[in-house]
Amino acid sequence: MKQINVGLVGYNFMGRAHSNAYRQVPFFFPELEAVPVMKALCGRTKERVDACARQFGWEEAIYDMDELLARDDIDLVDITAPNNQHAELAIKAAEAGKHVFCEKPLATSVEDAERMVKAVKDAGVINMICHNYRRAPAISLAKKMIENGDLGDIYHWRSLYLQDWLMSPDVPMMWRVQKDIAGSGSLGDLMAHSIDLALWLLGDIESLACTMETFIEERPQLDSFDSGLGGRAAADAPMGHVDVDDGVIALCRFANGALGTMEATRFAAGHKNYNWFEVNGSKGSLRFNLERMNELEYYSTEDPGDRTGFRLIQATEDVHPYMGLPDEGGPRYWPVAHIIGYEHTFINTVFDLCQGIAKNEQPWPSFEDGLRTQRVLAACDEAAAAGMWVKV
Repeated sequence: MKQINVGLVGYNFMGRAHSNAYRQVPFFFPELEAVPVMKALCGRTKERVDACARQFGWEEAIYDMDELLARDDIDLVDITAPNNQHAELAIKAAEAGKHVFCEKPLATSVEDAERMVKAVKDAGVINMICHNYRRAPAISLAKKMIENGDLGDIYHWRSLYLQDWLMSPDVPMMWRVQKDIAGSGSLGDLMAHSIDLALWLLGDIESLACTMETFIEERPQLDSFDSGLGGRAAADAPMGHVDVDDGVIALCRFANGALGTMEATRFAAGHKNYNWFEVNGSKGSLRFNLERMNELEYYSTEDPGDRTGFRLIQATEDVHPYMGLPDEGGPRYWPVAHIIGYEHTFINTVFDLCQGIAKNEQPWPSFEDGLRTQRVLAACDEAAAAGMWVKV
């Protein structure tokens, strides 16, 4: 069987999620036509890179991106480094003839995203942005139902992405609250997911209005970092200036005539990872909540009047996207209602990426899809600054 030698850049939260997906995908997808080989993990901090490489089974750890790109035995470069490094790393990888897989958001500006799209097109390499939530089976089912016309004409999109991990003023100045590294705050970190799903499920956004706020403008400088989202500050640490948004709300108009609302914040007490959306159409509604990711709620206006109401679809049947084996039948993961989790969305994503490379077919979402989201993010910034509706 063909192999795809992978070089992964980054070893923290997303690096670990991607590492696990490469390890697991051959076990759950026997139809895989090219198996990923975890060849090299790349990062700057030797002790942390070495520890992650040992834990997840990378063949070796290296500490220089140029060394990774110079190697003939690397087929795919996977980028999970902070956002401001995406463009440089992806362009260099494409120019070196490597396929490129990149975490979201694609870049920190439209200009950089356009450069990335041009680089992968010029090089003719497979490219993919990691919007893993598309591959939650319930969300993929929602896509299928909307395309099938089950909701009729689409009227509304509304979404919330709520977390609370940044509320304490003691949380230090990690890269996610620095504009020159992250590009934005909850806008690019959280709402980028909602925008991608809205574009995928409903189509292009034509115009929008937006407002955003920074609730805590100073935080202590980072002293040490942990492998999750946070870190620690020394008791007498100097203060740094936060220049990204803590919360954002947008109104939008879609090309198909639908209206949309989107809200994202890392200041919603009690919400840990509340990624929720609802779609309303002339024939019914759908709604989804990532904290109950195996479930899709569906309302049909065609139900008899004495039994109308939202029905709960447990999207774990063999017939649901990614859940059944194509030839043998039966479950790919576990029996019905033995639910899958967050990590399986990455496994499903890596499967489609590897199949795309094996067949030389561009998987989705591509860098061009990432550019579409980047343009909406930029329009949000512009609309918030101008205090008016803007075109995307």
